[in-house]
Amino acid sequence: MAVVETRGIKKYFGPVKAVDGVDLEIKKGEFLVILGPSGCGKTTLMRMIAGLERPTAGEVLIGDQVVNEMPPRARKIAMVFQSYALYPHMTIFNNIAFPLKAKKIPQQAMQEKVEWAAGMLGIERLLDRRPRQLSGGERQRVALARALVKEPDVMLLDEPLSNLDAKLRASARDELQRFQQQLGITTIFVTHDQIEAMGLGDRIVVMYGGRISQIGTPREIYHEPADTFVATFLGSPPMNLLERGHYMVGFRPEDFLPTEILNSQANLETFSFDVARVEYLGSDRLLYGLLAGASEDGRIIAKLPSTVTVSIEPGKSYEFGVQAGHMKFFDKDTGLRTEPETLDLGSGD
Repeated sequence: MAVVETRGIKKYFGPVKAVDGVDLEIKKGEFLVILGPSGCGKTTLMRMIAGLERPTAGEVLIGDQVVNEMPPRARKIAMVFQSYALYPHMTIFNNIAFPLKAKKIPQQAMQEKVEWAAGMLGIERLLDRRPRQLSGGERQRVALARALVKEPDVMLLDEPLSNLDAKLRASARDELQRFQQQLGITTIFVTHDQIEAMGLGDRIVVMYGGRISQIGTPREIYHEPADTFVATFLGSPPMNLLERGHYMVGFRPEDFLPTEILNSQANLETFSFDVARVEYLGSDRLLYGLLAGASEDGRIIAKLPSTVTVSIEPGKSYEFGVQAGHMKFFDKDTGLRTEPETLDLGSGD
C-alpha cells in the first residue's frame, strides 16, 4: 500500500488543457474513484500517475517519492484497462504469469504466485483455457490476477467494467470491492458511470474541464454538491434546478413529493405541479412537468417510490412540496454552492 499524491499536476496538448492544476491525495488502502464525463481529463490524470504520460507541470508522488522521471515499471503500480489487453494465443496461466516472466521469476515461485492470484479471484479452473473461451467477467478477473501477481503498491483501473453487460456489471462491482478490501491495495478507479462511482468509492473525485469540481464520500457528493455541475451530473434523474433571483435552487426528484403525504412535516415549501407525463418503472414512478406559471425551461421531475400510492394523472395539477432542509442554493453566475440572504421561492423573478 502507498499514498499517492499529485501536486499542481497539468497536462496540455497544444492549446488543450486536458488536466489543469490538480492537487490530490489518495490515502493508503483507499478505493478512490475519479468520475466525470468524456474529455474531463480523468484518464489523462491516471496515465500521468501510471507514468504513461509526462506531466506538462507539477509532481506525482507515490509513497512520498516524486516519480515524474520514473518509468511505469519502477513505480510499483499495476494497471487494468478497459480492453483487458489479454494475449489471445496464450493460456490464462501464461497471461497471468507474463509480468513475472518478464522479471525472470523462478518457475516454482511463478507457479505459486499465479495459483495464489487465480485462487483469490476464483479462476483457478480456467488456467488451461484461452481468452476467447472466457466470458467478459472471467476475462476481467484474469486481467486483475495479472495485475495482482506483480504485488503492486497501487492499482489503477481504467473503466474495467464498461465491456460487461448490466447484470454482470453489478456482480463484478461487488466482487471488485470485496477483493480490494481484502487486499487493502491503494486503488484508483476511473469511470464515467455514476452508479459505479457511488457503489465502489470510499471517496469520489468529480472532474470537469480538466479540474476537480468536488472531492467527498458518495453521500457528500450526492447530498451536498459543490456546484450545479456536480448537482446535475450525479443522480438519475438529476437534481431539479429553479432560477430564483440571483440564485439557482436545487432539490432531488425523490425529495419532491405530494403534500398529502408530507402534511405533518415542518418547514415545507409547496408548489403547484402541472404533471405532463408519468413513467412507470416498477419500483418508481417518474413524473415530468412544470411548476405552475413556469416557462418550458423550468421542467421538473418528481420520483415517487412504489410505496407512494397517491393517484397521479397526466394533464392535471397537484400540490407538491420539498422540505426546506433538502433545498440547495447555488450562485446563478458561478454555479457554486452558496447560502442566500433572502429568497422568495414563490417568485419566478
